[in-house]
Amino acid sequence: QVQVVESGGGLVQAGGSLRVSCVASGSIFSINAMGWYRQAPGKQRELVATITSGGSTNYADAVKGRFTISRDNAKNTVYLQMNSLKPEDTAVYYCNVRCRASFMGPWGDCWGQGTQVTVSS
Repeated sequence: QVQVVESGGGLVQAGGSLRVSCVASGSIFSINAMGWYRQAPGKQRELVATITSGGSTNYADAVKGRFTISRDNAKNTVYLQMNSLKPEDTAVYYCNVRCRASFMGPWGDCWGQGTQVTVSS
């Protein structure tokens, strides 16, 4: 079993900053990509940013230049630093971890429960 736990969400004014964190634990042999997705009320879940084990990053156009994703491989942790936040960034932010439990095991996707980020205008 793999557990994925997010933390760091909250309420912030527009223009402010917030950092969310996610740690994966449990039966993990190795982790490939880690990423953040978000889902606003009435909308589909969308990609925010991803980072590979080698550090390559990918961002949604809506957050480029404002958000930064990083990871600590030794701690199985991924971070999302969010600057210049806008009301439209309000959503539940979910962490995704692509990992496997053994050397020859299949890769699987694990999700956290999400953390609420609310940006007031």
